Amino acid sequence: MSEQITPLYEHVIAGLRPMLRQITVQDWRGTEYVPRTDGFVVSSNHLSYLDPFVLAHFLVDQGRAPHFLAKSSLFKPPGVRQAMEGTGQIPVYRGTARAVDAFSAALKAIANGACVCVLPEGTLTRDPDLWPMTGKSGAARIALETGCPLLPVGVWGTQDVLWPYRGRVPRLLPRKTIHVYAGPPVDLDDLRGQQVTGGLLKLATERLMDAITAQVALARRMEAPETRWNPNEHGGYKGAQ
Repeated sequence: MSEQITPLYEHVIAGLRPMLRQITVQDWRGTEYVPRTDGFVVSSNHLSYLDPFVLAHFLVDQGRAPHFLAKSSLFKPPGVRQAMEGTGQIPVYRGTARAVDAFSAALKAIANGACVCVLPEGTLTRDPDLWPMTGKSGAARIALETGCPLLPVGVWGTQDVLWPYRGRVPRLLPRKTIHVYAGPPVDLDDLRGQQVTGGLLKLATERLMDAITAQVALARRMEAPETRWNPNEHGGYKGAQ
């Protein structure tokens, strides 16, 4: 079973696809790892506000429409809210009693055969060299609770088009190459069927971030650092480093 792409989702992507093709060159790899049926979680690194659009393009072209877990403030502007709700995006109410709603909605979407997209860093990377940071446990928790595949994706190049720490005006020319590399699902078989504890989630999340980082390293054609940037050890998430 897999969820059907809604007409509104097709309409949104149809509008974005020509624009993305005009301003970027696609280097997509690992499309064979994208499940064609049933629910799954996909997680990538986060470099730019362009990332969700690039990921959606990549996944929709494989016949899967991602439901992103996105901060609730993105649902507020008129028009944007209708598009977000109409395409099944999932609001995250951080720091409120409704924070659990996103997790419940994600579990329901997976059960209905949908693709749920979680960016585990929770924000744009603050790593000085733009490598993936340490991750939050939401994606791993969903995968462990549902038993669904957890697909790691590495993205590189979106920061050359739109990177807010260098300015908010997109650099459209010359065309930039956008690398989207999907890897095989993260191996969580030995962790499934156990009580979901903090230690178990940490281990699963570390495996996910290792898998994402490996794909980013392939896209960048360079070796990843041995240690991962932890924003909690560098003044939190405020500002770019």
